[in-house]
Amino acid sequence: MLHNIRKQYIFSTLDEQNVLPDPFDQFDIWLQAAIESDQLEPTAMVLSTVDEFYQPHSRIVLLKELSAKGFVFYTNYEGHKAQQMAQNNRVSLLFFWPALERQVRVTGTVEKISETISTSYFKTRPVDNQLGAWASPQSQLIHSTDFLEKQFQYYQQKFGNGVPKPPHWGGYAVKPSSIEFWQGRVNRLHDRLLFTKESGVWKIFRLAP
Repeated sequence: MLHNIRKQYIFSTLDEQNVLPDPFDQFDIWLQAAIESDQLEPTAMVLSTVDEFYQPHSRIVLLKELSAKGFVFYTNYEGHKAQQMAQNNRVSLLFFWPALERQVRVTGTVEKISETISTSYFKTRPVDNQLGAWASPQSQLIHSTDFLEKQFQYYQQKFGNGVPKPPHWGGYAVKPSSIEFWQGRVNRLHDRLLFTKESGVWKIFRLAP
């Protein structure tokens, strides 16, 4: 039965004395720990957006850079999530690392990064991934996977190994207004430290679990 599934959290704790004052620095430490733990897809994050009817939508995307610009990911500019972000640039991110009993929740605003940076990253992708960006009309209705295979073959013949970045593909950066670090703890008395920015300075608050 589902109600009998329980887990005791014993991996670690998180307090104001050992957390770094800059949440980006703290996030980087946790991200590296997740990578080193051999957890599946440690850079995976849930991106949540809201459509014109105020309906939330969530999906997994991959973090590709953490910089002063924010949390950077790449996608098709014509898909549903891109349309929703164009209408409402307020989004949230969620990282979950169960092996470390940790999650990080980010709220903020999103904006496109420069075409130059997007093109530079696109060139580092495997050729098959580059072709996939051309082959898939993201979020549009298609009749079968045969359509995608034919599209892939078409662009493979057209571009070969010199695949240019599609004009409808590129990066976004989520600039956080808050970042919450959650560490599982025994007896469900979990640690939650919330960073919020006030007058350009990060403040730390503890939340009840």
